[in-house]
Amino acid sequence: MHLFSVRRREPPPIGPDSDDAELLAGVAAGRVEALRLLHQRHAPWLRARLARRCADPDLVDDALQDTFVSVWRDARRFRASEGEAAAWIWTIAIRRLISALRRPAAPAVPQPDARLITESAEDTVLVGVEHGRLGEALARLSPELRAAIQATVLDGLTTREAAELLGVPVGTVKTRVMRAKAQLRGFLA
Repeated sequence: MHLFSVRRREPPPIGPDSDDAELLAGVAAGRVEALRLLHQRHAPWLRARLARRCADPDLVDDALQDTFVSVWRDARRFRASEGEAAAWIWTIAIRRLISALRRPAAPAVPQPDARLITESAEDTVLVGVEHGRLGEALARLSPELRAAIQATVLDGLTTREAAELLGVPVGTVKTRVMRAKAQLRGFLA
């Protein structure tokens, strides 16, 4: 044994019962199984939430794939002391979606008839679980106010990022968020 040799600690065993922080430690150590488990656990709800913000399923799929590539590449940057792993992954996902939306549009592809598309049971359950009474209050907001509050509060975007996503000036986003919060306080009182 060399005097300066460094002992590397093996990451904890990875399995379906591992929490997200343990799985991210496994991903940081290069364990593909840990990434697979994270993907199984988080991809369904990420896809549902991204799909509520973007109607193009190809962009949603691209953003989701880019998210897990980023998780693989940057897992060592996650700090459990700074927040939940799911929130960290969601932040990556929504930023990947914004990046995908900023890319120049490809030639138009015919889309299926919107009347044939129905909301999945998973989407319905997620909305109910995620928001509860807040979901009812959010539904009462105008679409413009709801979009502003979703982008800034629920998705954690800055007002500048939300303005780019919504296609409105930064000041408009700030005003809409302020009005939405005031209305929500009234609805939930």
